[in-house]
Amino acid sequence: MSLPGPDFVTLLRQHTGEVTGIHPSGTGHSSDVTALVECEKGPFFVKAFRNRPGGRRDSLVREELINPHVVPLSPAVLWRAEDEAWLAIGFEVIKGRPADFTPGSPDLPKVIDLLNRIGALPLPEVARDWPETRWNRYAADEAEAALFQGESLLHTDINESNLMFGTGRTWAVDWAWPTRGAGFIDAALLVFQLIGAGHTAEAAETLAAGCTAWAEADPRAIDAFAAASRRMYRRRADRYPDESWLEAMAGAALRWTEHRKVVANGH
Repeated sequence: MSLPGPDFVTLLRQHTGEVTGIHPSGTGHSSDVTALVECEKGPFFVKAFRNRPGGRRDSLVREELINPHVVPLSPAVLWRAEDEAWLAIGFEVIKGRPADFTPGSPDLPKVIDLLNRIGALPLPEVARDWPETRWNRYAADEAEAALFQGESLLHTDINESNLMFGTGRTWAVDWAWPTRGAGFIDAALLVFQLIGAGHTAEAAETLAAGCTAWAEADPRAIDAFAAASRRMYRRRADRYPDESWLEAMAGAALRWTEHRKVVANGH
């Protein structure tokens, strides 16, 4: 990520005061800027996009809108800055490290606890207009797609980098695309990540069973979601062969559907 020019710093200065350093972050690769900004009034963690209409900008708007409803599970948004060129939001800085999903990790029980805390959040009114639809096109039919609908607030980007562990605290960061849908989906996304981190599909499901929403889910819905995800990841991995993480997720999805004896051909 290249650092923005002086006009970007000028935009921030009303909230930061004098800026003494901008340090790009290794996470948040979908943003134009993710950086720790050291400054007179900070520090702050800043996410920013070029101010153009479309999905990328919209994800930052959505993250700002959901933030009051997910604090203290997420760092608080402290300010917003916008001009014709940029949209930026400043977060409180947290001290933590990414979760470790590998087999035997002592983080795993805390990961399940954090997903349960996310699942217990009430659905805010603002999220009612954000139905989850991204997997619908990969479902076998409309009846299967209907199984992904629900009244739960979903994070939908469960991975090691987005679950942060500090001293006595855990956070779910990067709420870039929260939606309203079936509660088991976040736990299902964890299953993919666990398989990708080296767990067997059976072990990953055993861990996911600690999530209340997973335990209460219709197994047919989980089957349908696993199959739809396998189709989605395979399609995307073929389209973007240089993105190794997509191939890893396609492989995890294959192993999971094989474990569940789910057929996922087509689409």
